[in-house]
Amino acid sequence: MTAGPFVVGVDVGGTYTDVFVLNAVTGAVSVTKVPSTRDDQSRGFVEGIAQRIADFAGISTVIHGTTVGTNALLERKGARTGIITTEGFRDVLEMRRRDRPTTWGLKGSFEPVVERTNRLEVRERVLADGSVLQPVDTDEVKQRATELVAAGCEAVCVFFVNGYANRSNEMLAVEAVRSVWPNPYVTAATEILPEIREFERLSTATLNAYLQPVVSSYLDRLTSGLNDRSFNGDVLIVQSNGGVMSVDSAKHYPVRTALSGPAAGVISAAAIAEAAGFENIITCDMGGTSFDVSLLSDGKAALAAQTSIDFGMVVRTPMIEITTIGAGGGSIASIDKSGLLQVGPESAGSDPGPVCYGLGNDRPTVTDANLVLGRINPDRPIGGKLAHLDIDAVRLAVASQIGEPLGIDIEAAAEAILRVANAKMAGAIRLVSIERGHDPATFAAMPFGGGGALHTGALIKEVGLGSAIVPRYPGVTSALGCVVADMRHDRVQTVNRMLDDVDAGEIGREMEAIAGETETLLHAAAITFIAVDRLYEFDMHYLGQTHTVSVPVEIPADGLTRDIIQTAFEAAYLEAFGRLLAGIPMRIVSYRIAVIGRRPKFDMSVFAPIDGKSSEACITAKRQVYADGAFHDAPVYERLQLAIGSRITGPALLEQPDTTIFVDPGLEARVDGYGNLIIKPLAE
Repeated sequence: MTAGPFVVGVDVGGTYTDVFVLNAVTGAVSVTKVPSTRDDQSRGFVEGIAQRIADFAGISTVIHGTTVGTNALLERKGARTGIITTEGFRDVLEMRRRDRPTTWGLKGSFEPVVERTNRLEVRERVLADGSVLQPVDTDEVKQRATELVAAGCEAVCVFFVNGYANRSNEMLAVEAVRSVWPNPYVTAATEILPEIREFERLSTATLNAYLQPVVSSYLDRLTSGLNDRSFNGDVLIVQSNGGVMSVDSAKHYPVRTALSGPAAGVISAAAIAEAAGFENIITCDMGGTSFDVSLLSDGKAALAAQTSIDFGMVVRTPMIEITTIGAGGGSIASIDKSGLLQVGPESAGSDPGPVCYGLGNDRPTVTDANLVLGRINPDRPIGGKLAHLDIDAVRLAVASQIGEPLGIDIEAAAEAILRVANAKMAGAIRLVSIERGHDPATFAAMPFGGGGALHTGALIKEVGLGSAIVPRYPGVTSALGCVVADMRHDRVQTVNRMLDDVDAGEIGREMEAIAGETETLLHAAAITFIAVDRLYEFDMHYLGQTHTVSVPVEIPADGLTRDIIQTAFEAAYLEAFGRLLAGIPMRIVSYRIAVIGRRPKFDMSVFAPIDGKSSEACITAKRQVYADGAFHDAPVYERLQLAIGSRITGPALLEQPDTTIFVDPGLEARVDGYGNLIIKPLAE
């Protein structure tokens, strides 16, 4: 049976599962939000698609942004894992870089995901130059693996300290482990990260092993649930670098999905901004649990070589730079021991959810504060979970737990909750903009997620942003990102030699050969690409330095030369630091390769309103909204019916099935040609 015309993007969050459906033949789109099923996310995934597509045989591709790996890391709910390592190096994972959770003060503790009793050593030694000082004893390796199986380990990581320089010992050990291991969850550290720096390599590989049983089991349930409904298309998984990969690749490299969902949102934002003519944007993804911020300059998202998912849990694989704080719609407000109002990081999530859900939580959240202030319609909650929100329970919770302790009325207490939450969000925006040398006045915020558009005006005023662009469907923007993401694979290899000592032509040929091998992974997925791009870069520094700069290069037809590499390094270093260090030799630490399969461009014009109505014709009600210490009469608009060019002056509320938008007093909103809402301060 031939797969049908539908392409489906699904983003699973802590509170809601978002679904975006594109009919690739007609260009029609539809969206929905359903409650996430936290006991098994695959159930909500399939149920969400079923709300929009009855016959799954009509789906050609499903692209998924997942938080399964992220949640497993944050909640320490991965598999019981073992490590087999070089004699004398069993504590690398625990010693880390000798950092500590609290920078100031000798306090804080860290427990690695693998306890010491399951970190076993074997005799082997490869020197830093790649020479084998002591071959590995495969019988000893099998004995250690058998001990780990007896200890109840489901997954194992094989890590030899200088494996990046010569993989022979490590690969012999891996084959020995596989001969006695009862499942496929065996990770070779150099296969995950063949790069110098033992802690980062071990941490990344161990977390990969830790996630393999969890992510693989989830993906098996997901594909089984789809197949049970006659689905016969392709399933792709969004990576943390913003590209997508096959299910088989995701099972093998689950650590690359650690920031899958947030990355999809950034990719979507970049596509929306490009179509709308915005080069500089700051994404503001506000879901039920967190607030994720990322900066795109000149239309490009920044990639970080490594990140920490939590303290001591370092993942060194290319990821879109995303800053996350605990300030989502479900973040709980409370008064601390010193009498100060705090918001988050604890969240009510989707179960039991905010007080207004009436499912057992009695502690007020950010969503509850918005409800008290009239910014959310209690008779029109998003997501389809409830028919009505319990405003009376919310008012009681806000008054008793926030208002009375602070000696203020209910509305002032609710506004105080939002002020604290907005201040936290503004701090995250300043971190990625002002503190990195960017002028926020030259950037537009792009709020999305279920709650982001309620806080747009406050962030514009608080940070001094030039404007905001609210997508047509902000509540499912990350799901849209799944649909527009390209396929991408990254590779890295350590060189660790002075530039003057390398054969640049040979390195260039190595890089092109690896790129060719990687490209075969793209075509194995049987996905249609309009182009395949290869990106090459070096990690380099001056002799004596620790940190590196990323040096993009192009490899010409007649081969790479040292002059090309030096010129590229000096340009990158000058841009980063404003000066060069004349006379100091340069070192190539590693080279990196990205192979990107460009999928057909998504036509954002499908979001353009057709047969839109005037602003006045879209007013459905008027509501009292509390803002800046006073009540205001605010018209309520049916957002999706507004015609192109419609203008709305704040205060105003715009409602749609996946979110509510609040236009603050002093701001003006305009509908652009793609259905986006452009919000700016009123001209004085």
